[in-house]
Amino acid sequence: MRTKPTLAIVVPCFNEEEVLPYTLPRFLAKLGELIRNNQVAEDSFLMLADDGSSDSTWDIICTLARHNSRVRGIRQSRNRGHQNTVLAGLMEVKDCCDASISIDCDGQDDVDAMDEMISRYREGFDVVYGVRGNRRTDAWFKRTTARAFYRLLGWLGAEVVYDHADYRLLSAPVMKELSGFREVNIYLRGMVPLVGFKSCEVVYERSKRIAGRSRYPLMKMMGLALDGVTSLSIKPIRLVMALGVVISVASFFGIVWAVANVVMGWAVSGWASTISVICLLGGVQLICLGVIGEYVGKTYLETKARPRYIISERTSFEGDGSSRPAQVAPTDAEESERGDV
Repeated sequence: MRTKPTLAIVVPCFNEEEVLPYTLPRFLAKLGELIRNNQVAEDSFLMLADDGSSDSTWDIICTLARHNSRVRGIRQSRNRGHQNTVLAGLMEVKDCCDASISIDCDGQDDVDAMDEMISRYREGFDVVYGVRGNRRTDAWFKRTTARAFYRLLGWLGAEVVYDHADYRLLSAPVMKELSGFREVNIYLRGMVPLVGFKSCEVVYERSKRIAGRSRYPLMKMMGLALDGVTSLSIKPIRLVMALGVVISVASFFGIVWAVANVVMGWAVSGWASTISVICLLGGVQLICLGVIGEYVGKTYLETKARPRYIISERTSFEGDGSSRPAQVAPTDAEESERGDV
C-alpha cells in the first residue's frame, strides 16, 4: 500500500469566465476534503492551465492564487488547443507531485470519483482512467459519433479506453515517461495507454455543463478525431493500398470484358458508362491522395519540432499571486539535452 500522495489536480481552461466561479470552489472543496480525510498530502494543490484565453479567465486564476496558497496557474502565450494545454499542466507538475488528476473545468466530470482514483493509486495502480457510465447528457449526434469513433480507433488497431476522455489519474513515473513522447500532433487519450504501467478504470456519471458553452464545437471534435486516427495508426494508408489493389483487379477484368466485347462485335459506344467509371476512379483517387496527404502533412509538422506549448506567465507558487512573465517552454532540441518537456 502506497503512502498518501502529494496530488496535483490539473484543470485546462479556455475562455471559461462564466463557469470558473462555480467549478473552482468545487475543486478546492474536494481537495480540502481529500486532505482532511488523510487521502492526500497537505501540500497537494490545484494547477490551472490557461489556454491563451481572451476573456478574464487568467485574471480569475491570478486572483484565486493570490488568496489561496493551494492554487497555482500557468498561461500559454496563445491558444494551442485542449490537448496541448493538458500536457502543459502535466509537465508543469510532474516533478513536484506524486500523482496528478486531470479534469475539465466545465463541471461535468464527477469530482467524487477522485476518492476511488486515489484509492486505486494507493493500491498500486499508476494509471486510473475515468470512464463514463453513460452519455445521457450528450446530444444524440455527439453520443453516436463519439461511440463510432472509439470503435473506429479500436478497429484501426489503436489502444484506447472506451468512453474515456481526459479525466484520469497519472503517477509521477507515468508523467515522466510521457514527457519522452516527442510528437507534435498530440492525442493524450491514445498516448497514455502506450506508456504502459499498471492501469484500471473508475466508472462515474457525467452531468450537464454548469454554465457557459462547450469549447469543443463540431469542427474541433472532427479535428481531434483526425489527430487521434493519424497519430495512432497507419492502417488508413494500408487500406488505401488495399483499395488500390481491389480497383486494379476490377479494372483488369473490366478491360478483359471490354476487349471481349470488341472481339465478339458486341461493343456499343456509351457516354454514360464512360463518365461513370471516370467519376468513380477520380473520386477514389482524390480520397486516397487526401489520406496520404494528411500523413505527409503530419510528418512535415513533426519534422519542424516546434514547441508544443509556450508558457508566458506563471502565478507564484507561494500563494502571493504575483505573476512571472515570459517563461517559455524549451524547444525539443533543448529538451533533449536535459530530458525534460
